[in-house]
Amino acid sequence: MDISVVVPLYNEDESLPELVSWIDKVMGENNFSYEIVLVDDGSTDKSWSVITQLKESYNTIKAIKFRRNYGKSAALNVAFEVTQGDVIITMDADLQDSPDEIPELYRRIKEEGFDIVSGWKKKRYDPITKTIPTKLFNAATRKMSGIQLNDFNCGLKAYRSDVVKTIEVYGEMHRYIPVIAKWAGFNKIGEQVVEHRARKYGTTKFGFSRFINGFLDLLSIFFVGKFGKRPMHFFGSLGVLSFIIGIIMALYIMIEKKILIWNNLSYRDATEQPLFYLALVAIIVGSQMFLAGFIAELVGRNAPERNQYLIEKEII
Repeated sequence: MDISVVVPLYNEDESLPELVSWIDKVMGENNFSYEIVLVDDGSTDKSWSVITQLKESYNTIKAIKFRRNYGKSAALNVAFEVTQGDVIITMDADLQDSPDEIPELYRRIKEEGFDIVSGWKKKRYDPITKTIPTKLFNAATRKMSGIQLNDFNCGLKAYRSDVVKTIEVYGEMHRYIPVIAKWAGFNKIGEQVVEHRARKYGTTKFGFSRFINGFLDLLSIFFVGKFGKRPMHFFGSLGVLSFIIGIIMALYIMIEKKILIWNNLSYRDATEQPLFYLALVAIIVGSQMFLAGFIAELVGRNAPERNQYLIEKEII
């Protein structure tokens, strides 16, 4: 199979018929063998009913319905597990992403050898309250990851099948999939300017909280990618540094007291000096961080239940 089109959705019953018809038209014009994987992320409207009706007309549809809303990352992760195409295309269900971009994305993966080609919505129709924070996050992600993409959060992306079968997406990390893929060893990441269309149906599903969660997930990705397999290098290094600083401060207090005694000068007891308590805190914190690194080495970072989701229905 040439292409798997993955579409996570939440309350998009109005746009689904037009989107599926558009995808089918593009695939037919380019003679692609394909499947459409729709993941209903706990919609409360008629999205699932629309999907079941569409299945009667399009046998290329696969669909999964979550019992409740888990988020876009969960929807993508579950969809990636069932895809069979050589190239995986992800796109949003709100018609702001154009299926007409699919042939070129596919070509760049197959002919130019990219692992990922990420869309760049150079001209956007979003309000400034969304575009400004997005630019800040893109800049921070470029700085921390070293990946020179202008739009990490664009939903329209193309992946080689090996990429989506290797990586794991959870939390709010769907916007950082290129970073996750890079840490997994997929380094050939490209970008393509794509059309950003004005929303035709419904309203945006994302609020301000996604920016806070996104920043925290960026820190998580950075830490896990750099120290996930060697947490002792992170916690142990900080712990040893803190412990050594505490010991140096304690030795300073002791030596200073001895010198004052030898010279028959007045001195303060160690417990009367603020530096003593700073030294004590540094030693304790250092010991705790070293132990945290040791325990993290033993436990590992992967929890087996992290990507277990309650699936209510499936169409396979």
